[in-house]
Formats: sequence, C-alpha cells, structure tokens
Amino acid sequence: MAALRGPVLLVHGFFHGAWCWGDVTLELAARGVASVAVDMPGHGLRAARPAASTRRPHASSDFASEKSPIAHLDLDAAAALLAEQARRAGRGEPVVAVAHSMGGAALTRAAEDHPELFRRLIYVTAYMPASGVPCLAYPSLPQAEGGQSLALLTADPLEIGALRVDTAADDLRPAIRSAFYGDVDQATADAAIALLGSDAPTAMATQPTTLTPQGWGSIERTYVLCTQDNTIPLALQRLFVSQADSAFPHNRTHVVTMEAAHSPFLSAPDRLAGIIADLT
Repeated sequence: MAALRGPVLLVHGFFHGAWCWGDVTLELAARGVASVAVDMPGHGLRAARPAASTRRPHASSDFASEKSPIAHLDLDAAAALLAEQARRAGRGEPVVAVAHSMGGAALTRAAEDHPELFRRLIYVTAYMPASGVPCLAYPSLPQAEGGQSLALLTADPLEIGALRVDTAADDLRPAIRSAFYGDVDQATADAAIALLGSDAPTAMATQPTTLTPQGWGSIERTYVLCTQDNTIPLALQRLFVSQADSAFPHNRTHVVTMEAAHSPFLSAPDRLAGIIADLT
C-alpha cells in the first residue's frame, strides 16, 4: 500500500474551528494526502462565549458590553500553539500548512518564528499581512471596499477585547451568510452559522509580525484567490500577493484562482482539496 503524502495542517479563520475542514480532509484522504485540522486559541473546542450570550432573557446591551473571556489571547499565543501543532503533526518533518481568512495571521507569525517547521504555506483567501502591518489595518484600505464582515460586529473590539458577532440572532443570519457563505447551499450555511463562535481575540488582528528573508520569506507560498469573496475582496487578496512579492522578489507567490466565495472548504471542497493535493 502506498504511503500517504503529507501531512497537511489545516488552519481555520475567525469564529470557525477545525470542524469547517471536514469535507476537505475527506477529499484529501481520497487523493492519498494525510491531513489534520486544528483549532486556534479561543476557537472550536478552545472557545469561550460571553455569559450574556446564553443568559435568558437575552439583553443585547449586556452582550455588546461584556468583556470577552478570550480577550487575553493574542497572536503570540496563536503562533505558539500552531507551531506546536505543526511540530507534532510533522514528526520531525516540515508540513504543508493551509490557512483560511484570519488564520493567515497566525500562520504568518508561526512560520516567521519557526520556518523549519513548514515546507509550504497555502493561503486560501486569507490574510497574508505585510511586514509590520496588523491585519486590522487592511479593512480601511480602498482594496477592501465591499467587505462585509466588519458590519457584523455588535461591539467595539478594542473595548471588549474581541471581535464579537451575535451568531444566534435570526435577523443577522442573512448578513452572516452573505459575508461568509455566499455560494454555500442554505442548509449547510445554516448549520455552519450555528457552529460559529461569537468572539475572536482582538489582539490576533492588531499585532503585526516582522518578516525576514530567513524566516517567512524563505518558505514557498501559494495564494488561492477566491473571486466572489465578500469578506476579503479580490482586490485585497491581490494586494497581499503584491506586497509579499515586492518584499521577497526572489521567492514570489504562486497564485491559484477559484471561482468561489469566502468559504470554499464548504462550497467546493473537492476543488480546494485538488489544489492542495497538487501542492503537497
């Protein structure tokens, strides 16, 4: 029996968890590629919700003002956990790591700090911030025009220590679907929204990473552009690529394009798995 290729480490974005990669891991296995999806700090099985989110009767003012139980988590914590996950999954060999959305910030920091752990970095419509630039600086740029995710927030991220979305609010469901799951069928989108966490640590988006030629800049990278994304618009995705290529011209980004919205792991897991497998 042929040995499995890999391993591939799958990293989710804000509010999601390892659960979102389920269909992709199956498709990768069918292609002979070993993979594992992991949770970032404050997400998935590591998540914690504000008490006001489950208190009944629900008080929206309390939900909007309560300090986040994951406000203490930052980019250092996310990168350290991801590096340890890569070390365990690789068992002494560097891994291919795939990051989605804000998971790109954690992957970028982890790869800069521990380049020996990563063989290739794959950013799937993910934040791939330039050196010294925090992710939260990008939504105000002209290239981010049309992005819908910040409009979902129900509280001031700097005051409560988290980006907070009332994922249980029925009236917000269409907006969440439009931002995250524009090309996902209704039933799957509804199920995914029910699994979303309410909080994502603000510090993961406000802390920058200094990139070096011997660190992040030394690792082969691929960017998967998603042309229909309403969270990270296509122009912003292209900006990430151009900034990286300008900073590290001798290690340019390999670019692949998908006709997909923000969550191709749900809308097109077979196509996404095929792209990943070809790079493994």
